[in-house]
This record gives sequence, C-alpha cells and structure tokens, in this order.
Amino acid sequence: MATKTLLLLRHAKSSWDDPQLDDHDRPLNGRGRKAARRIGQLLIDEAITIDLVLCSTSMRTRETASLIFAVSTRSPAIAYHDELYHASPSQMIDLLRQVAEPMRTVMVIGHNPGFDEFLERLTGNEISFPTAGLAKIELQIDRWSLFDDQTNGQLAQFWRPRDLGAD
Repeated sequence: MATKTLLLLRHAKSSWDDPQLDDHDRPLNGRGRKAARRIGQLLIDEAITIDLVLCSTSMRTRETASLIFAVSTRSPAIAYHDELYHASPSQMIDLLRQVAEPMRTVMVIGHNPGFDEFLERLTGNEISFPTAGLAKIELQIDRWSLFDDQTNGQLAQFWRPRDLGAD
C-alpha cells in the first residue's frame, strides 16, 4: 500500500498589540516571524517536499505560509479555506478527502484546539501544539479520497520552535 504524508503546522505566534483587531486579522509578532522562517529552513534541511498546502484564511496563517516558503526554492500551491479557521477534526478530514491525486505530501496550516484533537484522533498521541509546532504524520492510504475518521496515522516527527532555536 502506498502512503501519504500529512503535515500539520499550527500558525506561528501572533500579535496582540491591537486589542481592537478582530481575531481573524491578527498578524504575526516578531517571535512568530522568526519561528516561521525557521520552520521554512527545517523543511529544506529535512528535504521535505510539499505538493499542496491547505491554509486557513486568517492573517496569521497566511503570513506563516508566506514566510516558511520565502526561503524555499520550490513553493507548493497554496489553497486558502475559510473553513480551516478554527476547524474541527471532521472539517479537516472533509477537506483532505477532496485533495486531488497524485498529491503525496499535504500540509495543513491552521489553529488550535482543532489541531490537538485531530493529531490525537489520527495518531493516539496527546501533544499540545505550540505556535509554529509541526507534526509529520504517515498515513497508510492510497488516495486522499479514502481518508476518513477511521484513518490511523503514525506520528513520524514532531518539531517545536524551541527545539529549533526559534523560540
């Protein structure tokens, strides 16, 4: 059986400087921008090739995506989805089922608490996603259309910004 790789990236640390700003419109702060660039470098260092990015439409997720791929020589297609803004695991599954073949590695850039719940449902691992936390999950499925709430994944790696010198 072929495998698919799912990368879950929680947005980098956002700014709370403007209390009048709607949550959806909050940008990254300096620490978040640094962490996002470090995740971009990690993808290069680990030779992780991403075929497609599914990204929440929030300012902080869009900015995270922009910064992680700014250092890359190959940027994947990025599809922005309103439903990824504070998505539930079921909403993420529904989106992933729609991914066209032959995409092998898909990254989802989104938010908590959905990511904590989704990771636990998929892998059985209870890990709290820090901002700019990245999980690499191997899935034993041939096609994304087969992905469902019974799909089990193997957590291959989990990176925290502080472990990368980006905290």
